[in-house]
Amino acid sequence: MNIATERTFAEQQDAADSLAPLRAEFFIPQHAGSNSLYLCGHSLGLQPRGVARVLNDELKHWAEFAVEGHFASSRPWLPYHEQLTKSLATLVGAQPLEVVAMNSLTVNLHLMLASFYRPQPGREAILIEQRAFSSDQYAVASQIRHHGLDPKTALIEIGPRAGEDTIRTEDICSLIEREGHRIATVMLAGVQYLTGQRFDIETITRCARRHGCVVGFDLAHAIGNVPLRLHDWDVDFAVWCSYKYLNSGPGAIGGCYVHERHARSLDLPRFAGWWGHDKDSRFQMPAEFRPIPGAEGWQLSNPPILAAAPLLASLPLFDSAGMDQLRAKSLRLTGYLEALLQARLANALSIITPSDPEARGCQLSIRLRRSPTAARATFDSLSAQGVFCDWREPDIIRVAPVPLYNSFLDVWQFVAALEQALQ
Repeated sequence: MNIATERTFAEQQDAADSLAPLRAEFFIPQHAGSNSLYLCGHSLGLQPRGVARVLNDELKHWAEFAVEGHFASSRPWLPYHEQLTKSLATLVGAQPLEVVAMNSLTVNLHLMLASFYRPQPGREAILIEQRAFSSDQYAVASQIRHHGLDPKTALIEIGPRAGEDTIRTEDICSLIEREGHRIATVMLAGVQYLTGQRFDIETITRCARRHGCVVGFDLAHAIGNVPLRLHDWDVDFAVWCSYKYLNSGPGAIGGCYVHERHARSLDLPRFAGWWGHDKDSRFQMPAEFRPIPGAEGWQLSNPPILAAAPLLASLPLFDSAGMDQLRAKSLRLTGYLEALLQARLANALSIITPSDPEARGCQLSIRLRRSPTAARATFDSLSAQGVFCDWREPDIIRVAPVPLYNSFLDVWQFVAALEQALQ
């Protein structure tokens, strides 16, 4: 990206940005009487201004209708999650049958592994990336133990080459070529939480399925961040949270994708609950579980309305902007951040996120070239200046300029603040 390092360049980019009005749809935390620099959407998205209205509607419905709110309100609670399906399906590149909003991410991961990790003698392993998010690591290891196996032998981790920070696609595929005969399930991130690396889901899935492996992805850092085409890529399953790039609020409802080829696999083992039962006979309380075709058949309980409601304010913003437009702005924003860092602070840091824009989302992970103590002091100085970013031990700051609400001026001001903190 060709840039100028002056503030006026950032202001000119913002003036020409057709998506800039979206920023006004969000609350921005204040610092010393003005907007803070919020670059932490990879951890928790900002609150859309429409959330309070939607939540207050549901509180009002509860007060007015009580139990009849399941049927009588303007947004009946009984089919509430279905309002989210179309938008979520668009974001992950799926058919509506393949998507459901439910539970939280790790609960959904366990539900998916209960169905799609079916170890057999000689094919007992799960493949995961080294330094995967800890909840994924814990879930996968516990699933292996649940089957009476040992993670020391049944968990295969793929990591970067010596001296590198990210994992090469060819290395993932080479490992699958060698070990595919004993890998039951490939379980990787869509975008790696620490490095910000975007995995080549299409290539990895094609390689893994060629060797008879079931393939799933954790899309916590991918959904709403990068374009996805899960159905076309032939992914078996995927899970996500919605409180990062989807801006649904802390601990809000997560989501799940299951490819349509599994939609009516009634013999596929699963942990069942009454909300996954056939809708026509659900309230007849039959003794035998008959799952709803598609991803909805993995539901356990009726949806948490107050945890789902914020998405009714956030998802329409994605619908109106369009993921292609958001991605185009994201490429420019993150490219601008990278170029500014290299132009002004190259001697003080390195960027461990891939330099190829197609191999990353909006996040950049910055490694400071100083002692861990000094690096942490730099982060603390940023925080004192009203900069929201993220710290990972021992020396990494994660920053994500989100195209829905971040500006080019935000990026310019962040680099200026980091330069000051380093001094």
